[in-house]
Amino acid sequence: MFDRPQSPPPYVIAAFYHFFDFPHFEAMQAPLLERLTHLGIKGSLLITAEGVNSTMAGTREAIDNFLAYLQSELIGAPITWKESYADYQPFGKVRVRLKKETIGLGEPVSMKRFGQYVEPKDWNALISRNDVVIIDTRNDYEVNLGTFRNAIDPNIPNFKHLPQWTRDNAEALKGKKVATFCTGGIRCEKYTSWLIDQGIEDVYHLKGGILQYFEDVPREESLWAGECFVFDERIAVDHDLNPSQTAVLCLHCDHALTAEDQAQPTYIKGASCPHCLGQPRHAHDRPPTQKQTPRQHTGRIKF
Repeated sequence: MFDRPQSPPPYVIAAFYHFFDFPHFEAMQAPLLERLTHLGIKGSLLITAEGVNSTMAGTREAIDNFLAYLQSELIGAPITWKESYADYQPFGKVRVRLKKETIGLGEPVSMKRFGQYVEPKDWNALISRNDVVIIDTRNDYEVNLGTFRNAIDPNIPNFKHLPQWTRDNAEALKGKKVATFCTGGIRCEKYTSWLIDQGIEDVYHLKGGILQYFEDVPREESLWAGECFVFDERIAVDHDLNPSQTAVLCLHCDHALTAEDQAQPTYIKGASCPHCLGQPRHAHDRPPTQKQTPRQHTGRIKF
């Protein structure tokens, strides 16, 4: 499934999600935590009635063991996951969390129909078309580190703000193909279903997300600019899925910072950055004020 390094680092980082009917998920919290702890795996596994969502790290043997268990014993079907590698354990502990939604959009979603999957090898051709609107569905602090060329950044602090942004830009989306992408694919899966519920039918999403694109598309052919934010101690990965050598988090507001951000006079380690100017955002849940927002656009589509 993957082109694994000939001499891989000791830790395998697996990111995956899978939607399936999981009515008794609460009863599985303790058994799953016990299994992960026994295998020495750390990270986060989110379980809901509609499926699972996780990023976790462990040895090759441990990750293979747990994923085999998920597919054969819990889900009963093959799942797709993304792998990367690290010389150190990027997570401090293991958690199995109970949630109402696998990924929260904040509004009802039928989850009956989804956008058309686009294989990474076909993504460049789609987003190069003039009749396509490319929407980055990730949070603003993720987009700050990198995105696809010509992609629209809705400038949202979290996923639940995306429906309102879409309504604000409904006229601009009419008559266009809508191509969406995110880190691993889960947000796009739900967002495209929501778009179809709203009557926007001509929608597409990048299969496997940005991480799969990095695996399948050679760097010299890539339309990606920058790095990809990840939710662990690596902060970001480059196109070769190697940990970032430059990205850091603002110790005051937790915003991800590029090397250019760190060179700004408003960046004072532990005190402020260009995105907060000393005003904390509390785990990214609070929308940035006009003062806090370094980008000049409002998040509305401009053609």
